[in-house]
Amino acid sequence: MANCAIVGVNWGDEGKGRMVDLVAEHYDVVARYQGGNNAGHTVINEYGKFALHLLPSGIFRPDVLSVLGNGVVIDPEALCAEMDALTSAGVSITPENLCISDRAVLVFPYHRDLDALEEARLKDACYGSTKRGIAPVYSDKYQKKTIMAGELLYPAYLKEHLRGILEWKNLTLTKVYGAKPYALDELLDWLETYGGRLRPFIRDTGAVLRAATAADKRILFEAQLGALRDIDYGIFPYTSSSSPLASYAPVGCGMPEAKVDTVIGVAKAYSTCVGEGPFVTEWFGEDAEKLREAGGEYGAATGRPRRVGPLDLVATRYGAKVQGASCIALTKLDILSYMESIPVCTRYEIDGRETTEFPFPALLSHAKPVYETLPGWQCDVSGVRRFADLPQNAQRYVKYIENAVGCPIRYISVGAERQAIIEEV
Repeated sequence: MANCAIVGVNWGDEGKGRMVDLVAEHYDVVARYQGGNNAGHTVINEYGKFALHLLPSGIFRPDVLSVLGNGVVIDPEALCAEMDALTSAGVSITPENLCISDRAVLVFPYHRDLDALEEARLKDACYGSTKRGIAPVYSDKYQKKTIMAGELLYPAYLKEHLRGILEWKNLTLTKVYGAKPYALDELLDWLETYGGRLRPFIRDTGAVLRAATAADKRILFEAQLGALRDIDYGIFPYTSSSSPLASYAPVGCGMPEAKVDTVIGVAKAYSTCVGEGPFVTEWFGEDAEKLREAGGEYGAATGRPRRVGPLDLVATRYGAKVQGASCIALTKLDILSYMESIPVCTRYEIDGRETTEFPFPALLSHAKPVYETLPGWQCDVSGVRRFADLPQNAQRYVKYIENAVGCPIRYISVGAERQAIIEEV
């Protein structure tokens, strides 16, 4: 049996959702293993266009079991809203095709408040948080002051546990930030409204995945964000608060002994970034606006304009390495069709010295991109389904990236729709 992880090799927003939606038909289970609703996977299929923030992108496949693992942090209110949006579009969501780990921790309204309050305190030094409460809830998890989804099944235990946690959280809200405290009954009512709807979906995902493995079923692991946002190996402190690396997938899904046989690393044909922090190839002005508009580069979770620029091969090579990518899915090649010539960053200049290695985060603010320019193809490629049918310059661009990253490119997306893909390059 072959399990697979689909992961980002850059800053996130690479197109992982469209790739999971594409290949999920070959798998029996799709498991999200980290993150929360602070990022979005955009999927376009026969049901319509959707930005998924918590639900695995395999939810559109009726015969696929979708899993939210213990490494995911779940805002019950946000998840209920997402489920409602999909069911109103005709997507079936039942305990038979969705399960939530009993060990996943819950995001509360006070987590969202604390996120926003801290970003406001930081002012110009802020991290660019989505203000969805993700950093505060992961911080609480490692301080052992969080509520697990499984506690929704044990109301008396939950009430007393939340009472103790809330006393501590209210001290932070009132004494540190001068904000309004929460009442226990207020949060219990909120939990009943939203968490109550999730009770039928709560399971031991480890047991579910072990049973699937014993039945020789195939598991597809889905990550949020990308390698450069990893808490350990990303551009710290401008990272997420979890690990989007493929190596974390077994731990975050609920079955630490699981094997990841194949890793599909997803990268755009150019670079984009949402949030703060160093972004070496960033464009500004007219060039940036043209690329942003051509690619529709606005955050799926926040709607914020994404920072854009030429493909950063230094960062992409590093991201593919730490992800252990078996192959690359290159997305949005069609967006570059308007360019007469296409710059790519092949190395950095840092304090007068050139390097092809991705540096320690403290050095990135000194890094300047060194570009090589490749000829564009200036024609529509959205209808192409075979690599040999791409214009010669588009083929050269893809092969240049493949050689520079040192990882085979297996998929090329030439449009947002599920089937707008070139396979087996």
